[in-house]
Amino acid sequence: MMTSRPTFREQPQDHQFARELSPTQPSAEHLVLDDLKNVKLIVTAELGVCRLSIRDIMNLKRGSVLSLSKLAGEMADIQVNGIPLAKGEVVVLGDVLNVRVAEIQGATDKDTVND
Repeated sequence: MMTSRPTFREQPQDHQFARELSPTQPSAEHLVLDDLKNVKLIVTAELGVCRLSIRDIMNLKRGSVLSLSKLAGEMADIQVNGIPLAKGEVVVLGDVLNVRVAEIQGATDKDTVND
């Protein structure tokens, strides 16, 4: 499978905790959902996979074509940090591949928002 690493506008940074909180020690500080909104996650869209022998990999050259496990027009799997989240339609905008989210796993029609 040939993939490229996602490009971020800014690099994710490790969070530094000011102090360690003990679960038995009550604290006046509370984590709110807004505190998590800037956490960066890796989102991937898998177009398909293929299985190659080492011989086949060593014979790859510019112009080689890999047969993927999905058919043309089939939806791509979208994952967040390796966890399946959704399925989407591959679209080309300009010269860039994009994925339009079509289904969110576990969501019902009433959970989805139409923009």
